[in-house]
Amino acid sequence: MGKFFDIYFFGVYLSLLLFSSSFFYCMSSTSCKLRRQFHLNGLHKAGDVILGGLIEVHYTSVFPEWTFTSEPRQPTCQGFDTQGFRHAMAMVFAIDEINRNSYLLPNVTLGYNLYDNCGALVIGFRAALVLASGQKEQFVLQEDCLGAPPVMGIVGDSYSTFSIATSNVLGLFRLPMVSHFATCSCLSDRQRFPSFFRTIPSDAFQVRAMIQILKHFGWTWVGLLISDDDYGLHVARSFQSDMAQFGGGCLAYSEVLPWGSDPAELRRIVDVMKKSTARVVMVFAHEIHIYQLMEEVVRQNVTGLQWMASEAWTSVDVLQTPDFMPYLGGTLGIAIRRGEMAGNNMLSYIKYFTGGALCTGQEDLHSVESELFDVSNLRPEYNVYKAVYALAYALDDMLHCEPGRGPFSGHSCATLQRLEPWQLVYYLDEVNFTTTFGDQVSFDVNGDALPVYDVMNWLWLPDGTTKIQNVGEVKESAKGEELRLDEDKIFWNFKPKQPPRSICSESCPPGTRMARKKGQPVCCFDCIPCSEGKINSMECISCPDDFWSNTQRDHCVPKKTEFLSYHEPLGICLTAASLLGTFICAVVLGIFIYHRSTPMVRANNSELSFLLLVSLKLCFLCSLLFIGLPSLWTCQLRHAAFGISFVLCVSCILVKTMVVLAVFKASKPGGGTSLKWFGAMQQRGTVIVLTSIQASVCTAWLVSASPTPHKNMKYYNDKIVYECVVGSTIGFAVLLSYIGLLATLSFLLAFLARNLPDNFNEAKFITFSMLIFCAVWVAFVPAYVNSPGKYADAVEVFAILASSFGLLVALFGPKCYIILLRPERNTKKAIMGRDTPKT
Repeated sequence: MGKFFDIYFFGVYLSLLLFSSSFFYCMSSTSCKLRRQFHLNGLHKAGDVILGGLIEVHYTSVFPEWTFTSEPRQPTCQGFDTQGFRHAMAMVFAIDEINRNSYLLPNVTLGYNLYDNCGALVIGFRAALVLASGQKEQFVLQEDCLGAPPVMGIVGDSYSTFSIATSNVLGLFRLPMVSHFATCSCLSDRQRFPSFFRTIPSDAFQVRAMIQILKHFGWTWVGLLISDDDYGLHVARSFQSDMAQFGGGCLAYSEVLPWGSDPAELRRIVDVMKKSTARVVMVFAHEIHIYQLMEEVVRQNVTGLQWMASEAWTSVDVLQTPDFMPYLGGTLGIAIRRGEMAGNNMLSYIKYFTGGALCTGQEDLHSVESELFDVSNLRPEYNVYKAVYALAYALDDMLHCEPGRGPFSGHSCATLQRLEPWQLVYYLDEVNFTTTFGDQVSFDVNGDALPVYDVMNWLWLPDGTTKIQNVGEVKESAKGEELRLDEDKIFWNFKPKQPPRSICSESCPPGTRMARKKGQPVCCFDCIPCSEGKINSMECISCPDDFWSNTQRDHCVPKKTEFLSYHEPLGICLTAASLLGTFICAVVLGIFIYHRSTPMVRANNSELSFLLLVSLKLCFLCSLLFIGLPSLWTCQLRHAAFGISFVLCVSCILVKTMVVLAVFKASKPGGGTSLKWFGAMQQRGTVIVLTSIQASVCTAWLVSASPTPHKNMKYYNDKIVYECVVGSTIGFAVLLSYIGLLATLSFLLAFLARNLPDNFNEAKFITFSMLIFCAVWVAFVPAYVNSPGKYADAVEVFAILASSFGLLVALFGPKCYIILLRPERNTKKAIMGRDTPKT
């Protein structure tokens, strides 16, 4: 882009040199004569200060063929542009009003040289050179090269491309230009266009204003049509970048409208519009482009479109015809801020631009119906009005400069006799005034005016008449672009009388995500369900760790928690079994205490039996620590209580087995001394020592790597399994191994004593009970390892209860049976087998 402008700049500068060299030649050392004059349509008025004007009064021109053998002939301007003529009259009106103002530029009369650019760059460029250099046939050069230039400043040009070309040249000499209609954002480049100003917002704001309207109605899928010039091309770039940034929309298509008549290209563009699913069409082009396009739209009968107009054609009356309004009715657009001006002297000036005395100037305007005389909707004209006043206020500020307190070198002031163009540019930068209609006029650092637009709507009335009505406003403030719309006033050219929908793909419902369609814009997508654990309708996002997606995938809900609870059937059953075992132990303990003096209780070492029943009771109760929500104290206590309780139980059984073997050995000759090692103190000491070893293991485990509660999310995606991590696998393995060692030793000793010749053999019951105990815990290990979550706790509780019940029933069931149901056998003789009847 920069290279293009550099080449363009060089070409224009070269053209200026060529034009200057052919414009005049010196007659003598002090005078020069024009080599050739340009014949331009114009309007002139003398004054102390001359303002230039470049305005389109004819919208096309015909250039004759030039040959090397004939004199170049002047182009012919054709097609009277009513709106352009109104712009010219607005400038004339503003200058006349200023001349009548006794406060603004007193004692100074403004004049004007106003030229028609005929809608052609070359003519507009010629006119700019004439304004900058003059067109007198002969003039005398002053020796000191002083004197006011032909014009102080220029109002115009209408087109962005024309303004770019002209400002590229005039900017070299800092001759100020104030445009009323050139909107290309490229003109905000202060380094390239140092003396360019404008009273119309730039396309950058125009694009953002249009995007605000799109965003307001949710239109994310739109077509874009632009003119094939700087205005259109810069708009296209801004629109595509800003829409993605501010509006979140996409372009369904972007087409360039051709200059001139190109039916084939227009047919192709309209065919693209017909096939597109976009219902909104934005057009940044000039009225001639829209007119040609609408002729093709009517020819193909393309209905159902919502048109959005740029400021270049929002207020154009020539498009509001009975043929076009069925298609353009309901158009939304942005327009320049409206102003009000009055004057009835337009007819007298028409002859200057048409080449003939069509009017005398004495006609009655009230009897003429034409948009030419409608002063109720002055928008571009109001910008011309403000541009003239901006130059006038700059001149006024300059003339009020106090010598010695000026802004220039040595605090000097500028004067009309010695005015340099860049000095007027300085005062234009500082301009800040309010029009009689209450609008503030000032320029920012880029020479742009304060951005504000009216939002317009094309109303098609039932009687066939049309009206352009104001339905809102968009302006820039400290908060950004602010849009105000009165939606109740908007006319929609659709049967539902509602704004249309224009989207490529419907918004994804909750629980799905967007998947872009290959090769299409981001607004076109498919909706794919989010995977489990993810939600949202734009881009599936994972729920937090403690949350999971609901069934609809539209929001996160807390994950279900899983642990062995007192409120579920499994937990209730295990709790009941634990309490039942505890109760049975208490009953058996009560029976043994009540019958402690009977031979059955006394023969079975009552003290160890009582201790064994207490340990079994603790075994049943410790299983309750595995049920319920794990906490730090339950995690630390459950395995310690389990390990110590079972070691206490198995230690009692082991000592009882050893006592049985000692008694049997003492009954043999020479074996009496063996009992002295198994007295009451030795039995208690052995149990305490064996239990203390387990207590030491548990203490070391808890101190080094204590079990802690843990939320396990690996078993299930949608559940949190609360469990106790053992902390130290070695500590847990040592605890179980020690219990297994004592149980195995007890089993082996009991197995050796199983054939003792007593009628009631305690060793047989111990053997059977330890066989059950060992079988349960051997089966426990693989079941525990392969059970997830709460089922691991359930397996451990079941192993505790099964082994405890096995010991309780195997060791105390036969004794309680004899004590309660066969008391006749609860005698010493029966126990020793001496009361067996003889045969």
